[in-house]
Amino acid sequence: MPKLTLKFKENVLGEFELAKGRSLTIGRIDSNDVLIENLAVSGHHAKIDSVGDGYLLTDLQSKNGSFVNDQPVTSHWLQHNDRILIGKHTLVFQYLKGEERPTAAAGAGGGMDQTMVMDTGQYRKMMKKSGKTADAGGLQKEPIGVLSYLSGGEGEVEINKKLFKIGKRSSSDLVVSGLMIGHTAATISKRPNGYSLSYVEGMIKPKLNGKSIKVSVMIEEFDVIEIGGAKFQFVLKS
Repeated sequence: MPKLTLKFKENVLGEFELAKGRSLTIGRIDSNDVLIENLAVSGHHAKIDSVGDGYLLTDLQSKNGSFVNDQPVTSHWLQHNDRILIGKHTLVFQYLKGEERPTAAAGAGGGMDQTMVMDTGQYRKMMKKSGKTADAGGLQKEPIGVLSYLSGGEGEVEINKKLFKIGKRSSSDLVVSGLMIGHTAATISKRPNGYSLSYVEGMIKPKLNGKSIKVSVMIEEFDVIEIGGAKFQFVLKS
């Protein structure tokens, strides 16, 4: 049976088997077979159904859409090595060595195209600019960075200063606890080309997408930041 390999950038997060006659759901909430904890992913984002000799990916009217090999799709008959993009995570569809691989026509039963492409020329561009809206004059408002708690707290914290301080000091813009957390553990700076996360002090360095940072790095929308026992996702809001 074929498998799905879940990746974030080049890091493998898990593998999932696709059994004949069964469906596999993908989304952000726990009831899904493939759980992706990312705010760019809808609760029930997409599903893969075993249909005849093939496997059909269907987008479940998700907010940010589903992509296969960089093309936005509503449904798609999966072929070997197809790369499904959901949020910022990738799912690679692969048949095992020696396993029979149906053609697109056979998988679709000859009655539909392999891929139904969404009829929106600027869709991909819009997805990359999720959260950036245009005002009445057609000019885009500058988005504001927000830290949304994934664990260790609740709600969202707006990055409302050019130099936003995070640490256990009570005067920090965002207070996090922990014995080895620095008084100012990290800062987030707003720059002309985006937001930068910098390590300042403390025995425990902040992590970006699971990796400790030593100095400073630019952060992108939907990146995950860990400082002490708190975990956040960085998002942009208008």
